[in-house]
Amino acid sequence: MAQSVRPTKKQKEILSFIENFIAGHGYSPSFREIRSGLGYNSVSTVATHVNNLIKRGHLQKRTYSARSLEVVKNTSMSSGGADMPNKSQEKWLVNKIDKDFEKAEKGKPTQKDIDKLYVLVGALKVLELDGAYVAFASRLSNLKNK
Repeated sequence: MAQSVRPTKKQKEILSFIENFIAGHGYSPSFREIRSGLGYNSVSTVATHVNNLIKRGHLQKRTYSARSLEVVKNTSMSSGGADMPNKSQEKWLVNKIDKDFEKAEKGKPTQKDIDKLYVLVGALKVLELDGAYVAFASRLSNLKNK
């Protein structure tokens, strides 16, 4: 049951930070490093989020051991479970965003068009489609300056 609860946006940021930190350093970050890396004001905020991630089954921590956080890979979510889009849904979203950009780039986009694109591009970030996110974020920046 714990694994079926999808992490919140803030929790996803923490998970991503921990995963990237471990990949780069070979050990998990301290709560203070998470606080600094994500710009939180207090270590207790980080502790609250980490404890909730442990309860939800997204993180594991060895008791009485420093730097012992491990990201738990959820097979049901990563293999296209009910909470995560599958490849065809991802492709549909990317194509939808591309068409919306083409429409907005043809003329002078309205604020509503730009706001809609911000939401769609943000969805790519949340879904961890980083390559598409980076490509569309630069287009969005250019469109906003148009």
